[in-house]
Amino acid sequence: MDIRSIEADELDVLLALFEHLHPDDEPLPLRSQVEAVWQAIMANPSQRYFGLYSHGLLVASCGINLIANLTRGCRPFALIENVVTHAEYRGCGYGQALLAHALAFAWEQGCYKVMLMTSSKDPATLRFYEAAGFDRYGKQAFIAKTPL
Repeated sequence: MDIRSIEADELDVLLALFEHLHPDDEPLPLRSQVEAVWQAIMANPSQRYFGLYSHGLLVASCGINLIANLTRGCRPFALIENVVTHAEYRGCGYGQALLAHALAFAWEQGCYKVMLMTSSKDPATLRFYEAAGFDRYGKQAFIAKTPL
């Protein structure tokens, strides 16, 4: 098992893994738009995707965003998104290892907190995040989405 930042040339492998996150996700825009977003992510030192590799294959990933902050002694906070493990590799501890890596990175960057949200109501998923060190009762999240 190897955990590292996903490289710029691994976009297609990451996109294939995302099919295990939201199988019914809306289609991607034109390839040029996808690549422009990926290049912007790669160029932003506050944004990173970590990948967990088993025998050289990307089997889990998550994104982390560091957000500058004027409170808490000007310490940043982080947001983890798009946590996914390939369906054939779930239950092997890879997700826990990946989140431990992301949390360690955030603490190394001086973050005072790390937030993660899930839309899942599955008790097993909620226990998974709690076992990774997240408190589902610590704060209340509110989400606004683009009006249709």
